Parts: sequence; C-alpha cells; structure tokens
Amino acid sequence: MKISKEELKKKLTPLQYKVTQEDATEKAFKNEYWDNQEDGIYVDIVSGEALFCSLHKYKSGTGWPSFFKPIEEKAIYTKEDRKLLFIKRTEVRSKQADSHLGHVFNDGPEQTGKRYCMNSAAMKFIPKDEMATMGYEQYLSLFN
Repeated sequence: MKISKEELKKKLTPLQYKVTQEDATEKAFKNEYWDNQEDGIYVDIVSGEALFCSLHKYKSGTGWPSFFKPIEEKAIYTKEDRKLLFIKRTEVRSKQADSHLGHVFNDGPEQTGKRYCMNSAAMKFIPKDEMATMGYEQYLSLFN
C-alpha cells in the first residue's frame, strides 16, 4: 500500500521527500552514507525494503554511496531518465514504495560492471548487529 503524500511529508525530512518523491539528487560528499564503512544493509527509507548490502559497497570517488549490485534484483527496477537535457541515464527505483533511489551506470567494478550510485536520503542504514532485532535476520547470512 502506498503512503499518501501528506503522511510521507510527516514521516520524511524535506530532503528525503524531495529525493524519493520528486526525483532530486542530494549533494555529493555531503550526504550521510557516502563514506560509511560499517557492516550492515541499506533499506528504502519509505518502505523498509532491503536494497543494498555493505559487502557490495565500494568507493567510486563520486561522493555518493555506490554498490556493484542490489541485495536482490527484485527489490528495485530501472527506467530511462532523460531529465538532464541530452543525457540518457538509467534511474533506479524501489519496487515496493516506488522511491527514487539514484542511477545505475556501466562503469562499476569487475564483479558486475555496474555502479549503483544511490542517494543516502533515500535509504536508512541498518547496522549488522541490529539487523535481527529490526526484522532483517534473513540477510545476516550475507555476512558469513
């Protein structure tokens, strides 16, 4: 079930709302998770759906959290984005909440060749030691 715009505006910060609902991009190097190196998972700030794992995160030098793959392909979907004039990009959105997360590029590390360049404001980080108590125990096996 999709949350109403009014409820979302109460639940999210103005930046989180602008990024997830209005497809904005936060500032590079001035966002919460671009340099986070703690073990855990990143979930959709709106739905709580698990999106990315710290094991798949890498330093891309872009100033945004970057991953070479999502936790599960079915958690996200992509679509063409031509909002920047003549530049064609591939937007990444969460499946459950339809939140704008960021973009995916074909210049990532050799594991997949992908760089999922995400907005910190679209995600919440769940540290590994809190995953079970917060209902994400099924993802703890990623760290074995």
